[in-house]
Amino acid sequence: MAAAPPPGGQEKVIAAAQHIVKSLANSKNAADDMIRILSGFDDRLSLMPDLFPPPPPPPPSIPSPAVVAEEEDDADADDARRQEVDAEVEAAARLVEHWDSGVGDGMVFDSAEDAGNYLAAAGCLVGAEGARAEAAMQAAMARLEDEFRHLLIRGMSPLAGEDLHASLLRRLSLSVPSFASSASDLDCPSFANHTAAAGEGDDGRNSVSDEEISPYLIAPDTVGDLRDIADVMLRAGYAPELCQVYGEVRRDTLMECLAVLGVDKMSLEEVQRVEWGVLDGKMKKWIQALKVVVRGLLAEERRICGQIFAADAEAEEDCFTEAAKGCVLQLLNFGDAIAIGKRSSEKLFRILGMYEALDEVLPELEGLFSGDAREFIKEEAEGILVRLGDAVRGTVAEFANAIQGETSRRPLPGGEIHPLTRYVMNYVRLLADYSRLLNQLLEDWDTELENGGDNVNMTPLGHCVLILITHLQAKIEEKSKLYEDEALQNIFLMNNLLYIVQKVKDSELKTLLGDNWIRQRRGQIRRYSTGYLRSSWTRVLACLRDDGLPQTMGSSSALKASLKERFKNFNLTFEELYKTQTTWRVVDPQLREELKISISEKVLPAYRSFVGRFRGQLEGGRNSARYIKYNPEDLENHVSDFFEGKRPNA
Repeated sequence: MAAAPPPGGQEKVIAAAQHIVKSLANSKNAADDMIRILSGFDDRLSLMPDLFPPPPPPPPSIPSPAVVAEEEDDADADDARRQEVDAEVEAAARLVEHWDSGVGDGMVFDSAEDAGNYLAAAGCLVGAEGARAEAAMQAAMARLEDEFRHLLIRGMSPLAGEDLHASLLRRLSLSVPSFASSASDLDCPSFANHTAAAGEGDDGRNSVSDEEISPYLIAPDTVGDLRDIADVMLRAGYAPELCQVYGEVRRDTLMECLAVLGVDKMSLEEVQRVEWGVLDGKMKKWIQALKVVVRGLLAEERRICGQIFAADAEAEEDCFTEAAKGCVLQLLNFGDAIAIGKRSSEKLFRILGMYEALDEVLPELEGLFSGDAREFIKEEAEGILVRLGDAVRGTVAEFANAIQGETSRRPLPGGEIHPLTRYVMNYVRLLADYSRLLNQLLEDWDTELENGGDNVNMTPLGHCVLILITHLQAKIEEKSKLYEDEALQNIFLMNNLLYIVQKVKDSELKTLLGDNWIRQRRGQIRRYSTGYLRSSWTRVLACLRDDGLPQTMGSSSALKASLKERFKNFNLTFEELYKTQTTWRVVDPQLREELKISISEKVLPAYRSFVGRFRGQLEGGRNSARYIKYNPEDLENHVSDFFEGKRPNA
């Protein structure tokens, strides 16, 4: 059906528009502008399909002879390249099949030339299409996996236990606090053995160099071969297989290194059962091994792992984590077993050493790992630090209870320093070596103690030390009552308190307790000295007083009889003291001389005066020398023998 003709009014408009379009055909821009103008004021133009006829189709393109020739050359080149690649894949497959058939003798990497050819062939097969190429690539990956394992094992120097241990510890000067200086004057054998062992060869902190640690990792030339294998296998998508091999071999190697360093795998029950002498050695080796492993073995393992798996950061992380986690967990597990184990005072300094070592290397240990592994190691190690801190606080409390609960009832001959005093003061003095750490760990420790103003403005460790020494003083006061002789009680108290004061004065304990504490204890020692003089020499001096003697105006015979009795009593009393107190021992030479001088200053002037006044009453009489047995110089010589600890009848 034919379209209806436009209404009469539109014919003129259409005719005019067609004329305008035709006249503007030669100017494209002008035509476009005009069309927009016209269409803007009347949408009827949009209803006129015949107004804008479609453009004519372009003429067919006819390539030039040169273009045709170039395209033909490209096609020929592509064909040639495909043929070349096919030939290379074919040759690579033949090489792999040759080794896979068993014709190849030994390992590929026994020969640098064979290794280079095989790696090139394996690399050529990666991504190649075709059943034969895929089968050859799988065979190549299996062989490279074996070669990788073999190189890992072969690249390690043999682990000769004593050689590794001695060499490593000789080159690494590790920091374990030295207690040897305190062991010499300890009377408690277990503590003395502990401290003496702790001082062996622990004298500094140094880092680990490549030269020091490299004999126990992988030889540099082997690292290059391993990296070449890893590059090919990673490109082929065999990262899981590669990481499994690396993790197995290196994990076993690092665990073997741990065993050589003296860190054995032990369960909590085994740790609890082992005797202290053995456990002490294991704790010491753990402290050393932790630093060796983190700063030496694992740091170097991380570096080498980064070299081998440089092509794939994710594979590097996975391989290192798989290799290192067993070694790290074994170290942490032992630390945890110690932390939650039975508490006893002899363990304290080893536990402090373990805490200090773990706290010191933890940032370095965390830095070796990343991602989930890092978070896991961090959480485990921080948990062990918390439990080790609890063990420290609990052990200090146990030590305080042990002081108070000491029950020995045998008095020491001669009033010497009690073993408990030596034990406690050497123990407390060692605490000062860990001032920074213990001030942190003992911050919330129970420090309530009624002791005047001594504990004002003290550090947490100062409070702790004050409590322990106060417990010791109370126990020494209690033990002094085991002596029946009051004078010997005072000698015993002087010996022990002076030992305490000297240990404080000559160590960091002085900083913790302060000069005022020392002055107060020296005043106490002087009071003990006064008590000794009063209890020992009052009876002697009473013999040299005029009180009770008959007046000279009375009977001369009565006076002589009284004087004879006085001299007789003096001689007996002095000789009794001499016999007894020459067996007593005042340990400190200065205190010993001061006591002798005090005796001489009290006795000799009184004796000299008494003899001077009454010698004439007895001289000339029968047996006068029997009563005036000593001149003042004799007495002074006898006093010089006091407190030397002579054996009876010696």
